[in-house]
Amino acid sequence: MKLKYLLYTMVAGLSLTACEKFLDPESLSTFDSEYIFSNEEDARKAVNAMYVHFSHDGFRSRLSNNMTGNTDIEHAGGASDGARYQIWRLYAQPNNGDLDYVWSIAYQAIRDANICIEGILNSTGLNSEEAALSKTLHHLLGEAYTMRAYWYSMLVFYFGDVPFPTRAPAIGVEFNLPREDRNMILSAVIQDMIDCEEKMMWADELPFGIEQINREFTLGMIARLALQRGGYFLKPDLVMDRMSDYKDYYTIARDYSLKLITLKDRELPPDFKQIFMNECKFIAPSNSEILFEVPFAIGEGDVGWNIGIRIDAGNHPYGSGSNYMAMPPTYLYSFDKEDKRLLVTCGLYTITTDFVQQLVSSSSMNISQGKWSRHYLDNPPGPSTNKGTGINWPMMRYADVLLMYAEAENELNGPTGNARNALIRVRQRAFDETQWGDKVYGYVGTVSGSQQSFFEAIVDERAWEFGGEMIRKYELIRWNLYYEKVAATVEGCKKLADEAFDGSGTLPDYLYTKLDVNGNLMILNVNEKVLTPPDETWTRQPWLIDMHTETTTTGYAEWITRDWDNYINGSNIGVPTGIVRYIFPIPTVGIDNSKGILKNDGYGFGL
Repeated sequence: MKLKYLLYTMVAGLSLTACEKFLDPESLSTFDSEYIFSNEEDARKAVNAMYVHFSHDGFRSRLSNNMTGNTDIEHAGGASDGARYQIWRLYAQPNNGDLDYVWSIAYQAIRDANICIEGILNSTGLNSEEAALSKTLHHLLGEAYTMRAYWYSMLVFYFGDVPFPTRAPAIGVEFNLPREDRNMILSAVIQDMIDCEEKMMWADELPFGIEQINREFTLGMIARLALQRGGYFLKPDLVMDRMSDYKDYYTIARDYSLKLITLKDRELPPDFKQIFMNECKFIAPSNSEILFEVPFAIGEGDVGWNIGIRIDAGNHPYGSGSNYMAMPPTYLYSFDKEDKRLLVTCGLYTITTDFVQQLVSSSSMNISQGKWSRHYLDNPPGPSTNKGTGINWPMMRYADVLLMYAEAENELNGPTGNARNALIRVRQRAFDETQWGDKVYGYVGTVSGSQQSFFEAIVDERAWEFGGEMIRKYELIRWNLYYEKVAATVEGCKKLADEAFDGSGTLPDYLYTKLDVNGNLMILNVNEKVLTPPDETWTRQPWLIDMHTETTTTGYAEWITRDWDNYINGSNIGVPTGIVRYIFPIPTVGIDNSKGILKNDGYGFGL
């Protein structure tokens, strides 16, 4: 049975429910703790409590996707002053409800992880002569350490230095803690995972497979957090910096991604679309592409509601699903037109109330994440439904491990043969085998001329591979490329608009579309300008031409200059040019409940 069907059944009496206040301690009796972690069944249920926090809006709609724009490949915006719009435009205030969601749910999850860690470490079963019990508890300990590491990674990305509680709440344990240096936090949680991963189990050894944290995911998380620790970060004086020991962490990233490749390698599935179709069909294969995915229960999760192909409710049984995070046309046209990932990643159609496909709106250029859609569900959820599709959310894929290895190896030793081979493996799936000579081997050979050119190729490849999976923001931060890439996106969109307006471009000012016999949208000319269609069955629709308009003072569609404005014109919020202030203020709930220990200082807050 899948974990998504079991997550919300907890044993009565387990004192593992979320607290209402920041790190408000709830006492667990010694008897209860010893009993819970003395047997496999109750220990498993206790650890399951950590996963419940993924079902909270703080993760399922905010942290997983809504809060991760804007970047060079994912775009959100609008003129509203609502909570998520404040975050998208980088001027969120301490009373922002979405920041509160993330702060509160992160520390609740950390609290439950701490309870599990202490309970297991103090359990006589951990080193029991009963081999099965000891093996299970060592694995569950690794789950808890990895879960805690994930939430601290996110807190550090969004709030910088944060409190770092590592003990279970109990009488006499101080829980109102000051900020701790983010690099110390990352170093500590990385070491926790290193210390426990060898006694964890692979997904194919576990009852819930990739729907629970497993050894391969922990190895991947060691690499991911090591790259975060070795990367750049924004200091309170609004300067991007990295620690002098950064190469030590690139070494960890290289070694632990290689460890997974060596111990548990697998072929990348040849059908890129099927990876995400599996999630929409509730299929979760082990030893395949996805290492761990959040197991949303039926009726939970917002995949196919606020991210994915847009569907308007109407004369069909699939309900409604929107798309809050579009993709800019510069991203669409950065792909090689033969790349199989292109039309899987970039959704160019929406579904109408009559269940007919139509071209996405070109006025807002709302290219969607085509990897998921509620209309892929085998059992339509109902005409009045919206949220709660039950579609799982991918937390890490094996292609990520290959590219992390290539990046780390290149940083340490340049574009070695091993680094090149990892990049080759990812690109091979993107093209027909008949094209590998040019598109794979020739391309990798060209970009391997220097360490810098190979790094730039990794930056590009990660964009093409992971578009819509909402990890780009974190990568741009650690690479110190956030400002550069966003500025280039704005200028690129302006260039597309100008060329469409004056007729100098080669890309389509207009698209020609029609429906096939199955009602699916056909597009004649996604990648090229066509002046006259083959016959009258094709309908001309405005495309890049809509990015230029006479209704704004700039001459460009409003979203081009508005939605990324504070990313490249930081002086509007008191930030130096060239810096993206991605750090947000600690929410009011955290300040108030800290009893004067925490405050929002630095980062230009209050200006």
